[in-house]
Amino acid sequence: MNGMETLRTAFDAIRTRRLRSALTVLGILIGIAAVMLTVGLGQGAQQQVEKQIDSLGSNLLVVSPGSTTSSAGVRGGGGSATTLTTADAQMLAEKDVAPDVASVASVSTTSADLTAGTENWTTSIVGTTPSWLGVRARTVVSGRFFTESELSSSAKVAVIGSTTAENLFGVRDPVGQTLTAGGIQLTVIGELNTAGSTVGGDQDDQLVIPSTTWATAFSTAGGSSVSAIYLEARSGDDLSAAYQEATNALLTSHGVTATTADFTVSSQASLVQTATSTTQILTVLLGGIAAISLLVGGIGVMNIMLVSVTERIREIGLRKALGATPGAILRQFLVEASL
Repeated sequence: MNGMETLRTAFDAIRTRRLRSALTVLGILIGIAAVMLTVGLGQGAQQQVEKQIDSLGSNLLVVSPGSTTSSAGVRGGGGSATTLTTADAQMLAEKDVAPDVASVASVSTTSADLTAGTENWTTSIVGTTPSWLGVRARTVVSGRFFTESELSSSAKVAVIGSTTAENLFGVRDPVGQTLTAGGIQLTVIGELNTAGSTVGGDQDDQLVIPSTTWATAFSTAGGSSVSAIYLEARSGDDLSAAYQEATNALLTSHGVTATTADFTVSSQASLVQTATSTTQILTVLLGGIAAISLLVGGIGVMNIMLVSVTERIREIGLRKALGATPGAILRQFLVEASL
């Protein structure tokens, strides 16, 4: 029996048992679809996590203060100390200190109640410098960001997130509106573009003001202490070098060693690596579960072919009597299973 005859015979066998063939194909389809969907979902989740981390800033390094220990020996969590200052940020911005750092933005944060007319909203108040916009890879959808002159003069201006703007002003354009925060009246000069929720929370629910204005309204330590310092490396290839330069400079200026450091420096790359490892494990797990479905489908085909061989013993005997070799019969059933 030649190849075309084998193919025709296998096709005829499938056509005469249409329901059984359709159910067999359905089992295989479900298994393959399960594998493709779970692996695709896992890779999609990984890309989404990486996108959210990228939205925090391009080539980002975050310097956070260390922890505090009370007189009773109670240790606070990381970031509870006031070991970072505006002087540290100014030092890291110097090219001879950290040549691979492209831009620096110190940040002070607190939570406060905002009022605008009859509306009120509690949100995060961020005191920072004009470089914050580029370091955090944010843009202004309307209006503008505050300038260096406004920072120097402690101008009572603010740039608002879209979530905060919606809760305070509704559908009105927030630019040009006034609101009260920390007992001072601020004029909204810009609205940030939507960034969504990331590992740092809702990036659209915040009010950004000059750090000098923040010190006047919210600081209890004269405004020199900052909550964090954001560093932008010149490129992704320079991220490791910028990390080392910032760490060494702060260790020297604070007079501490690596084991007694009163600050921590975290990189965007470490966040990406951790998130990628987690999503890869999840993808493998989901893929393994889906592979079981594919295996079940394959076993179903084996069972169907076993039944097919068993119920066609007479046909096989007749073919052998007419001169068919065992190889030709095996080929016939293999072609049928492949189809």
